[in-house]
Amino acid sequence: MEQDYSLFVGIDWATEEHQVCGVDRQGTKVFESKVRHEGEDIARFVEELLERVGGRAEQVAVAIETPRGSIVEALMDRGVAAFSINPKQLDRFRDRYTVGGAKSDKLDAFVMSDTLRTDFKLYRRIEFGDPVVVQMRELSRVHDALSQDARALGSRLREQLVRYFPQVLALGSVYDEAWLWDLLELAPTPTDAACLPQSKVAAILRQRRVRRVKADIVIQKLREKALVVAPGVVEAASAHVRLLLPLLRLANQQLGDCDHQIAGLLEKLRSAVVSTSAEGEPEAPRKQHRDADILLSLPGLGVLTSATMLSEGATALRDRDYRALRVQAGVAPVSSQTGKQRRPTVTMRRACNLRLRNATYHWARVSMQHDAASREHYKRLRGAGHAHGRALRGVADRLLAMLVAMLRSGSLYDPNRRSALKAA
Repeated sequence: MEQDYSLFVGIDWATEEHQVCGVDRQGTKVFESKVRHEGEDIARFVEELLERVGGRAEQVAVAIETPRGSIVEALMDRGVAAFSINPKQLDRFRDRYTVGGAKSDKLDAFVMSDTLRTDFKLYRRIEFGDPVVVQMRELSRVHDALSQDARALGSRLREQLVRYFPQVLALGSVYDEAWLWDLLELAPTPTDAACLPQSKVAAILRQRRVRRVKADIVIQKLREKALVVAPGVVEAASAHVRLLLPLLRLANQQLGDCDHQIAGLLEKLRSAVVSTSAEGEPEAPRKQHRDADILLSLPGLGVLTSATMLSEGATALRDRDYRALRVQAGVAPVSSQTGKQRRPTVTMRRACNLRLRNATYHWARVSMQHDAASREHYKRLRGAGHAHGRALRGVADRLLAMLVAMLRSGSLYDPNRRSALKAA
């Protein structure tokens, strides 16, 4: 496949200026330049690059570390093939060209262009994803960031309450229980809580539909003897609490909006119309809507986890590539062996997609609560002496293998099928 290209280009990506280098089939440096991160400069670079090959975009192959960015997308939009590589691999490639540890943008661009020519199979082809999947990937990442922000704000609120008003913490979680935020707005200090009518507490509980706590219990807890603190502590800490409450509400609202949008995109994938070719046969790239149905049918997979699986593992799921999926999810172990070791050392894989690994972890954890086969597999691994994390990865490995098999056959999860096979 690499023989089809006559020009190999390496791009050392940057925020303001990209270093570019091109070599021919013999490895001779053809050009070297810088491209500013501006629309006109990028468009001019693409035109000049195509002029070098007589307008034949299929003759050009471009290498870059990051698999996204406007310069990559501008090239791909004109039909130029783009390929990405892990920065660690590029670091090893650099040692071929210098043993002194030298590093520069020019060197990196040349190394990428030349190794794309010599080690083409180690590069991964970059492709435009389904627009809905691209949106879902971004929203799932935003959801992770918003969740971290909400947890940080909740921790700050808890820290202030521990200083002067720990009674509130005994009533529930200040991280995500909105009725406690309402309560703190009405009574931010123990003095205010002592004067708070029970009817207002009951109104808050009724409005938020909280039934596990009674108003009289809340009043009793709030009126417990307050902590003895230095003068000014209550005023300072309660002022901090008042500032945190609107931020917590905003973060909670944004998380809800993000959940709603992700669910909408997932439903859009499920209800998408399958594209057909001239012969009336379904085309391969339009399988994601069926994939969404299959994922959601599996035990332990909810909307957020399914969205993360579909977006972060899009290529492996599309290709039905079990090996690539388990590597990206961090399920496949890493083994190392030397001459002095009789048995290989097996460790957890660290180089993986962290979001996909977290999603797979939660999938395995929740599936044990709803799927008897996952529970049995986990108990069997624990009985063999494996730690909790290793056993969970074993459960995840089994689930990924089952998912890929279902994707290949296009079948939904059927809990009765396993029982039928055992009976047979």
